[in-house]
Amino acid sequence: MSDHVLAIAALAVVFTVATITSVHMGALAIVAAFVTGSLFFGQSADDLFGGFPGDLFVVLVGVTFLFAIARNNGTVDWLVQASTRAVRGRIALIPWVLFLVTATLTAVGAVVPAAVAIVAPIGAGFATRYRINPVLMGLFIINGASAGGFSPISVFGSITNGVVSRNGIPGNPALLFAASFVFNVLLCLVVFALFGGRGLLGRRVGEEGTTAVPPGTGSAPAPKSPGAPAGAPGTVGAGGGVGAGGGVALAPAPAVSAVEPELRLDRVRALTLLGLLSLVLGALVFDLHVGLLALTVTVALSLVSPESSKGAVDRCAWSTVLLVCGIVTFVAMMERIGTISYLGTEVAGIGTPLLGALLICAIGAVVSAFASTTGILGALIPLAVPFLLAGEVGAVGLVIALAISSSVVDSSPVSTSGALVTASVPEGERETVFRRLMVWGFSMAVVAPPVTWLLFIAPGWL
Repeated sequence: MSDHVLAIAALAVVFTVATITSVHMGALAIVAAFVTGSLFFGQSADDLFGGFPGDLFVVLVGVTFLFAIARNNGTVDWLVQASTRAVRGRIALIPWVLFLVTATLTAVGAVVPAAVAIVAPIGAGFATRYRINPVLMGLFIINGASAGGFSPISVFGSITNGVVSRNGIPGNPALLFAASFVFNVLLCLVVFALFGGRGLLGRRVGEEGTTAVPPGTGSAPAPKSPGAPAGAPGTVGAGGGVGAGGGVALAPAPAVSAVEPELRLDRVRALTLLGLLSLVLGALVFDLHVGLLALTVTVALSLVSPESSKGAVDRCAWSTVLLVCGIVTFVAMMERIGTISYLGTEVAGIGTPLLGALLICAIGAVVSAFASTTGILGALIPLAVPFLLAGEVGAVGLVIALAISSSVVDSSPVSTSGALVTASVPEGERETVFRRLMVWGFSMAVVAPPVTWLLFIAPGWL
């Protein structure tokens, strides 16, 4: 077995083992780099640490640390309340408002599972209270997380743009964000039409009242921690939940939407919003390093309001940090031993560059439906580098298509976001929601690659 085949097999084992077991993918990737690098590829510890992405580490820690402080001091809750009040009783607008809320959270640095975990229980409460299809509400929240996830200061965007920059590929962060956002908006229009959105048009809060339900049916549990498998206890109900004609049976709204106190924009929250705005302007207008700027804003807020920073370090997305840094460290080892160039040559050898680009997007979509989107983005973009440098396929178009294909499948209930939405709905509805998200998520794995290929790669304009 050649070194290249062995490295590819090791990467496949990392994804497979992390998908079917509870072993953390990032830790497994670092161990795999250490074992294979030491035993087979002549890599020293210094070589392996040389591939550790220190700049990406600072970005991920900085933005998630800042988001944790915003969560602590109530800025996130204030944003959610302010946004939901904007619907002014129009029930059809509630899913769109939650789409924008989730997109905003991920766009300013929240990791996707954290944003979904915050908004999904609120969405489940609205869905039950106003008789909105919980699948529609859940998909709007998941798509919102993906829509904001590729902003230049977001986690997905930082990973993608960082990998593109380090590998010398032409990139366009603003176009990546805009394309992902518009694609998810269009996807939500389809969801709105397919899952009962047209029936919400014209309805207002208070016109019909809440629907009575049998007592003792319970309410939605708190979502499982990000990363929990969808089939774990407490995620998918064992009961039915399908009403006559295949409709979803309604249950009481979770208490979170009924008793939540109204928040006001105090000095600390106003300063936090100003800090987030400064982060956006500094990154987009002045081209300052996102991670260093986020840490600067975080320290400033900690000095102004020390109570906001209590426990914030513990709330940083350490699992995501380890995941991304582990995968990138392993891929860096593959680059040093020449595996990346080898794969690029093999893909280019297909003879039809456009077919190779479609294959890369399909691999990203299928694997991401089971595994981590962050891990996929960190692994597949470098694998496509030699293929892209050949110049026969537009680099910007392929990166956009791969990013969208790998993220829109997060609605699968065996992916973290889909699992969180499933866990947030009342128990009687979970089986139906699980099945419908499964169908939708895997239909995205089939549909998204060719659609993004047609939009961003085949025309050759990017």
